[in-house]
Amino acid sequence: MAGKHKRKLEDLSVDEFLLSGFDSFEGDDSENEIPECGSEEQPVSQKKSKKKGKASEHKDQLSRLKDRDPEFYKFLQENDQKLLNFDGVDSSEDEEEQKYHKLPTELQVASSDEEEADVKTEKAKKSADKSTKVTAKMIEEWRTELKKDSSARLIRDITQAFKAAVATTKGESEDKCRYTVADSSIFNALILLCIKDMHGALNKLLNLKAPEKDQKKLILPSSSPRWQKNQLDIKMYLSGLVQLLSSLTESTVTAAVLRHANQMVPYYLCLPKQGRQLLKQLIKQWSTGEETVRVLAFLALNKICRHKQNIYLNPVLKQMYIAYVQNCKFTSPNSLPIINFMQRTLAEMYSLDTQVSYQHSFLYIRQLAIHLRNAMNMKKKETYQSVYNWQYVHCLYLWCRVLSTVYPSEVLEPLIYPLCQIIVGCIKLVPISRYYPLRLHCVRALILLSGSTKTFVPVLPFLLEILQQEDFNKKPARMSVKPINFAVILKLGKTNLQEKAFKDGLMEQLYDLILEYFHTQAHTVGFPELALPTVIQLKAFLKECKVANYCKQIRQLLEKVQENCSHITSRRQKAAFGVADVIAVAAWEKQVAEEGTPLTKYYSQWKKLREKEIQLEISGKERMEDLNFPEIKRKKLQEKNEDKKEFKGLFDSDSDSDGDDLMHKLKDDVDDDNDEGLEDLSDLSGDDDDDEDDASEVEGDSDGSEAKASTSKGKAPKQVSGLDLQELAEGDEDVVEDLELSDQD
Repeated sequence: MAGKHKRKLEDLSVDEFLLSGFDSFEGDDSENEIPECGSEEQPVSQKKSKKKGKASEHKDQLSRLKDRDPEFYKFLQENDQKLLNFDGVDSSEDEEEQKYHKLPTELQVASSDEEEADVKTEKAKKSADKSTKVTAKMIEEWRTELKKDSSARLIRDITQAFKAAVATTKGESEDKCRYTVADSSIFNALILLCIKDMHGALNKLLNLKAPEKDQKKLILPSSSPRWQKNQLDIKMYLSGLVQLLSSLTESTVTAAVLRHANQMVPYYLCLPKQGRQLLKQLIKQWSTGEETVRVLAFLALNKICRHKQNIYLNPVLKQMYIAYVQNCKFTSPNSLPIINFMQRTLAEMYSLDTQVSYQHSFLYIRQLAIHLRNAMNMKKKETYQSVYNWQYVHCLYLWCRVLSTVYPSEVLEPLIYPLCQIIVGCIKLVPISRYYPLRLHCVRALILLSGSTKTFVPVLPFLLEILQQEDFNKKPARMSVKPINFAVILKLGKTNLQEKAFKDGLMEQLYDLILEYFHTQAHTVGFPELALPTVIQLKAFLKECKVANYCKQIRQLLEKVQENCSHITSRRQKAAFGVADVIAVAAWEKQVAEEGTPLTKYYSQWKKLREKEIQLEISGKERMEDLNFPEIKRKKLQEKNEDKKEFKGLFDSDSDSDGDDLMHKLKDDVDDDNDEGLEDLSDLSGDDDDDEDDASEVEGDSDGSEAKASTSKGKAPKQVSGLDLQELAEGDEDVVEDLELSDQD
């Protein structure tokens, strides 16, 4: 059949060969034959001659063996049955076919970016369709179920919903959540549910007993037999709570979440990873948050570190100190109370464990000493600035407060002397008048350290040196209305040194610090000897000073110091022990301190008044603000032009009557304005003197106008010219306006 339809290749021409196509021919006889052009097409299965594989040929041979040698075939059936019953499928052809690549039946077109985005959105929609939307009804049902009984399934549902709500704050919609929170009201209701009821529900679920009032030790949830089963849900909830805390900006909401986090502290103590995350957020809130937020964050930090000191105290102290230094770089009247709060709370944290605190204190005090040593050796502007800045001063004050808080402590007591040496070196680094504020800050830190640790520190020479260096009799070159707030400055400008407010504020600061230092030593046996050099220098200052206000302050201070000296001297004369008896001296000083001295009684009264003034300065208010003096404003140019138009007809008149009428009219207008401006000030009771001064000033103005009028009248024979009247009308006219009164008045 092949010979009828096929011809050999050697019989074909080139055109016939190209028209016949490139078909593969199999078999020995068919290799050189191709179908004729005119022959009909046959099916593909009949065209290709299939070559048998080796397995099929071997099977045919075995089948023929049954006819040729039946005995041998029988022997194989009995002894080698596998040889006869092998699989006859020939895999050689499949192996050969797998060697060659087969083209796909359909080509795939690469999808564009838009199509990929569409696919992602479709997947997101499908996942959103699968998740359940939280509604207000669901939240109410959860709340009622929590009050009745808290099951593990209910807690898991609320935790999943809380996770979905927190994910919306960060924009993390890719996370797979069982629930979706789309409305802000639903978000608020869900967060409120968790803050109010979740803590009690978890305690019920784990069968935790409520701690007793006097019980200080916490009951950890990990002690419950149900802890392992519900640990994953609790982990998810605690992580979501930290994430929510990091995304909040409203202080009231942050405070509410922090109160809830403080309740959940026992759970955080059982999970180290979530506990570290919470501590990081608490330190951030403690150093940068609002006042209430800072307090709540500190309470949570203190609670965690008290119950897990060996794990958390060391890293927490390090991070809190770094946050403190970073946030005290700038000092203002608004930030000063915050810095003081951070100082006191950080000192409270250092008092938890003196061994750990000594390591931190030694390291950081040594760093301060190294900065000071470099500044003293190099004597460059850059090294001076590394010491004379707010961060350095606040760190000195912090360590003084830490050593004062933990006293008496044998561990930290050796650090008192090097810290005092650093502060004294800081004062002596650049002892010029421009850095008097920094010196006063350092002296205040030394007074705190000396008074709290009962350590004698020679502070008075640094204060009395200012009285000798500064010339208080010299008249100031400039006058200033606003006083200088020494609490928020380190360096004075050249213009500040020439102002009267500089000397006034400096005298107040010297009075305060000398009185405060003597207050800390007022009960000691050696007070008369301690005060003797100061008394001599104060008397010498009174002889030289000619300014009444300064002399009044120094004289008052001198009287109180001398009164206390006489009191201590009289008490010492009655004592029956010697100075060498340390125990008896300590008991005598304790008794005198309990009974009180004239200086301590005066200091307590003065301190109350001084604190009120400091609060006004810190809040940025001026001391004279409550007096409510009336403001004097000039009339605008438009009002002057209107007056010109109004009195235009009068300027041309030369008669005496017209001039007199004009003067009376102007005087009446001024009196009316003054009456209107002072009308509301008549109700003031405490500010009568000030009102009288203001009234006298206004009356002085009116008297001046009357004097002008009388002079014009005195020249009655001579007619008043129109130019004089015009100049009089164009003159600046004062308008008295009253300010709003404060609530205290």
